[in-house]
Amino acid sequence: MNFKALISRQREYFQSGATRGLEFRHEQLLRLAGLLEANEGELLAALYADLRKSPHEAYAAEIGFVLGEIHRTLRHLSGWMKPERRHSPMLAWPARSHIHSDPYGVALIIGSWNYPLQLLLSPLVGAIAAGNCAILKPSEFAPRTAEVLDPLIRANYPENYLTLVQGDRETSEALLRERFDRIFFTGGTETGRVVMTAAARHLTPVTLELGGKCPCIVSHDAPVDTTARRIVWGKFMNAGQTCIAPDHLWVDRRIAVELLGAMKKALVEFYGEFPQQCPDYGRIVSRRHLERLEGYLKQGKVVCGGECVAADLYMAPTILTDVPWASPVMTEEIFGPVLPMIEFGEMAEVLENLRDRPKPLALYLFTNDRALQERVLAETQSGGVCINDTILQILGHDLPFGGVGESGMGNYHGRASFDCFSHRRVVMRRHFAWDSKFRYPPPKVSLPLFKRLLRFLG
Repeated sequence: MNFKALISRQREYFQSGATRGLEFRHEQLLRLAGLLEANEGELLAALYADLRKSPHEAYAAEIGFVLGEIHRTLRHLSGWMKPERRHSPMLAWPARSHIHSDPYGVALIIGSWNYPLQLLLSPLVGAIAAGNCAILKPSEFAPRTAEVLDPLIRANYPENYLTLVQGDRETSEALLRERFDRIFFTGGTETGRVVMTAAARHLTPVTLELGGKCPCIVSHDAPVDTTARRIVWGKFMNAGQTCIAPDHLWVDRRIAVELLGAMKKALVEFYGEFPQQCPDYGRIVSRRHLERLEGYLKQGKVVCGGECVAADLYMAPTILTDVPWASPVMTEEIFGPVLPMIEFGEMAEVLENLRDRPKPLALYLFTNDRALQERVLAETQSGGVCINDTILQILGHDLPFGGVGESGMGNYHGRASFDCFSHRRVVMRRHFAWDSKFRYPPPKVSLPLFKRLLRFLG
């Protein structure tokens, strides 16, 4: 495909002004909601084929999530589009100043395979709402979902406004060689560096939603059974292939044995004695990823799970103990159903360890101690924090989601998605009626008086 020509056609369409009106944006969002609802069965089947997602999980985390984003955006878009009044400097009096949310132009959205619908279409909601054209690049590792989406996008949107491009890594690299006005990427940290390097050639602004080793800390005062259920739910949904899943578990040694027993109980409660037979437990995306995860099992003591069936891309929910700090399972993002568990005696050792590591996308803390909550918040950095639960911090459409440092840059969801794909342009309007000579040379007052006056003229 001639990407340069495609981008040129989209930029020409954008510059016509067709995408800027509120009615147009509303219509495109409603169309997106309509195609999701009308093709729900086919999309659920594709998600099952790619990742063995159950209908309930696939709907909640993929289709339903995007529909929620669309409906909230439709309710608030007219307000988001209104210019925001700002104070004008005294030197500019009389003047009126506003901030206008202007669309960037042509956006490139590169999705990830672990939530192939949500992570492609949720950013698209922001791009449409902000008035952009867009090219979508789904992951080649979730081919069935991409194959279903492709004709739906083509049937509902003109190519010069919105199009989907399938292909492998070479396709992504070819797209990244072109000039876009905004790039949104979801994926791994190393690929994020490649995307940012490519964007730098054209000075294109980027949003990077990456990952990292999200720690989960459990204090001795946390209620064990509830804590165990919430950790197991957040860790093992989508077979652990969630960027904000708890990556490793820090547990106060006073409750470590009890918590481990409660997590084993929760696993049986959720997935049965034989998770491979459970319709609610997913599969690893590929043989390569499964082999990588199998390697982690040798780096600690398997106290739960550990079974793998290569032909079925299955790995049981697994908990490890006695894991060396220098082992890959403690230095690499796991992104699978393996949970290393580390005991600690003093919170200081946990916080010191976290300070020496890259900033994660999420941090989880279980405790009722408000002072401890504030201490952990003050002494750590992460994209987001959830206290006494997991995952739920990304569900609120009023809560911006994004990383920091190696876990990403920029954020989205709800209003943040609209802002992500908008340039906030300052517009000041002045009158000709008043033109103070104070600002023009030569100076009218001494420098000491001039310094004092400037305090009031800003």
